[in-house]
Amino acid sequence: MTFHHYVVTALLSLAPISELRGAIPFALAKGAGPLIAYLYCVAFNALVAPVVYLFLSTLHKLFLRMAWYSSLFERVVERTRKKIEAKVSRFEYLGITLFVAIPLPVTGAWTGTLGAWLLGLERKRTMLHVLFGVAISGAIVLTVSLLGIEAFSIFTKQV
Repeated sequence: MTFHHYVVTALLSLAPISELRGAIPFALAKGAGPLIAYLYCVAFNALVAPVVYLFLSTLHKLFLRMAWYSSLFERVVERTRKKIEAKVSRFEYLGITLFVAIPLPVTGAWTGTLGAWLLGLERKRTMLHVLFGVAISGAIVLTVSLLGIEAFSIFTKQV
């Protein structure tokens, strides 16, 4: 992998749309070994939680004064609350871990951290459980990337 590929991989790991689902396959496709791809992508994706908390405790308060931002943030908050509240409020930190661990769209570190913030969960424990979820999600994405679609054959019956 070239320096450029490492930068793109880091950005994919940090981006709310792709996170690990995009970063790990990209790193593997560009020649990174499985262990390097996993560790590198998980490390960058785990940075999402502190970044989200830093944003929410600083710039977010300033941006709320702008009508367009306030409106956009309220829509994102409501959508996040609906997706995460039932799953996380009952199990709290374990719920955060499981929610982040599922490598599907809108279930990653960004949504998990924002949901924990909305539910008033403690910051340090949230970041730890987001890290656990990211590690599990990374293992799932790496496994599926290495084994391909055949990895899902264990869940289906041959007819």
